[in-house]
Amino acid sequence: YHPAPLSEKTPLDTFVVEIRALYKLPVNYSIASGDEKGYFVIHSSNGIVRTNKNLKLEDFPVNFKVRATDSSDAAIFNEVEVKVEVIDENDFPPVFPSSLLEERLPEHSPATQIVQLKAQDNDTGRNGFLTYGILNGHGLKFRINETTGILYSTAPFDYEEEPTEYQVVVYAEDDGIPEKKRGYCTVVMKITD
Repeated sequence: YHPAPLSEKTPLDTFVVEIRALYKLPVNYSIASGDEKGYFVIHSSNGIVRTNKNLKLEDFPVNFKVRATDSSDAAIFNEVEVKVEVIDENDFPPVFPSSLLEERLPEHSPATQIVQLKAQDNDTGRNGFLTYGILNGHGLKFRINETTGILYSTAPFDYEEEPTEYQVVVYAEDDGIPEKKRGYCTVVMKITD
């Protein structure tokens, strides 16, 4: 048996799997071995396995054996293996060291690198894998490298003809399960004369 993976936040007494022995007489189910930490409990007559305590990600996967025993003769039994996996929840959103940055850019600068943004995510694996994007690009005047977090201008600015300040909202998004989480940072771009 290989039931669907459980979340590390699975509450107590959650259904995991139903074990069914084919036998013409009633059987008693028990967990024979492999669940030394007591994460699971099985109903002796219907074979339903449920969680018995909070799951610790680092202890999984757990492989345990369920025994079905003839209810009138303990010498007659069979065992089956159950493999339970636990998924790491996406606990943390990405966080920028500062939610507001101010940068200066001289007018008539060619398309150039402005600043490297770096967010931190305390999750591991894909839950902590970040990509960067821009929420508002001001008509494509700015772009960001989605992997490195480097913010670029895409064309020169004219101090006299255009706004002298832009607020570029950048996000970092993780690749989390079950849902992706985002963190934000506003970069105030001041165009200098």
